[in-house]
Amino acid sequence: MPKSIFTFSLLMLAALLAGCSSGGGASSSGAESAGSSFKKLGDEPVKLSLFTTGATFTDVEFATMIADPIRKKFPNVTIERIQSATNASATEVLSTYTPDLIFGSLTPTVIRTGVYEDLRELIKRHKFDESRLKPVGYDYIKDIMKDKGGAVMALPFNINQHITYYNKDIFDKFGVPYLTEKQLTWDEAVELGAKLTRTVNGVHYVGLVVDNLTGLAKSYENPVLDRKTGNAVIDTPDWRRIFVLQKKIFDTPGYIAADKKWNWTRDHFMKDQIVGMRVSWLANMVGPLEELRQQGVEFNWDIAPTPTFPEKLGYTRGAQIHSLAVNSQSKNKDLAFQVIAEILSDDGQRILARNGRVPAVVTPELQKEYGLDIPVLKGKNVQNVFIGKPLQEHYIHPYESGITARLTEAAEDLAINGLDVNSAIRKATEAINKDVATLRTTLGDY
Repeated sequence: MPKSIFTFSLLMLAALLAGCSSGGGASSSGAESAGSSFKKLGDEPVKLSLFTTGATFTDVEFATMIADPIRKKFPNVTIERIQSATNASATEVLSTYTPDLIFGSLTPTVIRTGVYEDLRELIKRHKFDESRLKPVGYDYIKDIMKDKGGAVMALPFNINQHITYYNKDIFDKFGVPYLTEKQLTWDEAVELGAKLTRTVNGVHYVGLVVDNLTGLAKSYENPVLDRKTGNAVIDTPDWRRIFVLQKKIFDTPGYIAADKKWNWTRDHFMKDQIVGMRVSWLANMVGPLEELRQQGVEFNWDIAPTPTFPEKLGYTRGAQIHSLAVNSQSKNKDLAFQVIAEILSDDGQRILARNGRVPAVVTPELQKEYGLDIPVLKGKNVQNVFIGKPLQEHYIHPYESGITARLTEAAEDLAINGLDVNSAIRKATEAINKDVATLRTTLGDY
């Protein structure tokens, strides 16, 4: 019997013999109540730290959704955020600091460092109710390690869905009716985008921006690499439809600027305000738009459902899962887990919902409160966020982060280098497989 399980069994036996078992059930945080052999959150002053990796999470969001609610309920508990240098990688930061909590996307590179605690024992010890978690989030997390012992590296914090942001001022400028709650097909969205793509008084307007091939591929939730071999799997019928659609968007008259600019980003929508519609992550935009509003920069925009292929109507793109994890080297694992449980309580998830994040727990009633406490969403059609069911994120192969540049290159080949779809797929496949061979040599098999 493993030492941790043996120790845990003795502690439970001792509690029973002492007559200390609780009759009150689980607390609102999911932790055991009376008779616990671990420290309970709030029993004594404690300072915990949190580090963010692989996800957009502004300082305002950190304070609003994590630090302030915990401090309000437990005045002697402080959570501080570890800020790293802009160019420092997550692995570099985590080799220098030992945060108690890790927020963000689960990336294979960080998982490989061993920094994530397997939460299964903590889940049992604190009687956390896993059935409350949305399958689209929790199933994705469990799937990551299903071939490696089934460890649970984190719990979902929120479900980051895709929506369409659109600039109503640009729609007005060109006399185009606003988007509604209707979910468009991609062909309809491209046609609409063409009406918003033109140059007026020296300003180059772009009608439809979709986060390029990696974003479009999430309409099918296509993997980029084979889970077992690591080789490219982008030469498939679904991927071919993605490439064809991307080419169609680029071929929209006026889409490519005179200076060959083709890769339009978040700042082109938010700051330059030259993009009519941008299909992107919910969390990628709401927090930064609120920060921009606080800086005095506002414009007339709104939210609509994500376009998709005809056979996928009723679904959005693959959801990105932002999670909370406990550092395997933390000296406060029980307390850190209790923080996670508090954030995943109904009260904690209500704060997330009211501040622009889609809850990770099965609480449909919270949809009605979505966005009520974040000023930038006031007056927006926020219920459009919930039109369409998010797909489960595909398995992110450990080598995937090392080859994503090849998909950007493929998009550039379609946009300005004159390659047809077949040639772009073939070139990208060869480049990806070459990169994978190098990664396998330098990093080894995962």
